[in-house]
Amino acid sequence: MFGILSLGFLLGMQHALEPDHIAAVSSIAARRTHVGDIVKHGLTWGLGHTLTLFVFAGAAILLGHAIPETVAQPIETAVGVMLVGLGAHVWWRLWRDRVHFHTHSHGDGMTHFHAHSHAGETVALASTSPHVRAAHGHAHGFRWRTLLVGLMHGMAGSAALLVLTVSQAPNPVIGLGYVALFGVGSMIGMGVLSSVIAVPLAASARWLTWANRGLQMAVGAITIAIGIHSIIENAFT
Repeated sequence: MFGILSLGFLLGMQHALEPDHIAAVSSIAARRTHVGDIVKHGLTWGLGHTLTLFVFAGAAILLGHAIPETVAQPIETAVGVMLVGLGAHVWWRLWRDRVHFHTHSHGDGMTHFHAHSHAGETVALASTSPHVRAAHGHAHGFRWRTLLVGLMHGMAGSAALLVLTVSQAPNPVIGLGYVALFGVGSMIGMGVLSSVIAVPLAASARWLTWANRGLQMAVGAITIAIGIHSIIENAFT
């Protein structure tokens, strides 16, 4: 029994490294600049993922019914649509916060240029006093949107997890324990992965604006590509 439960935990950690999971969390983390905040988002994704894995796969184990393909495929398609939306949102924020260059001349004849972003400006302010920032706040509450993304991913992974559980667990009780540890493993795996993702994003945001924007563009493109692939694979096959 210990071996089966340990296997569930290790497979859960590996499960967190699937491309669509990495893409989703990376797209959420792309516009953030603090390592701790990015890791918290990764753990929140893992919590949502674990909750729906346990509820859906656990219910299927207790009821003795597999999750039918007619249910699993639409959920996978919905996850693909969600990924396309997350990637597009990264690109939209890049456009909204777009950076351009200004040239300045001084009284001594010196001329230089610097980069400038329109992040936080309002139309009214920009029209009367260019480059004045509007007042803005930062939300530090619970990360509900990240939780919802994790919940969706957990629903999509329930069918595959059920197959693994049935093949490994000799009875429903051990099966539920397997599912729970699988979910905990995926949560820890995503926390570790988020730490890895956070370092280049946070460092480039502070010192290399062009590199950070390049990373965000790449994250958006990859997320959209994985989402389109998921939609095609599940909706048109």
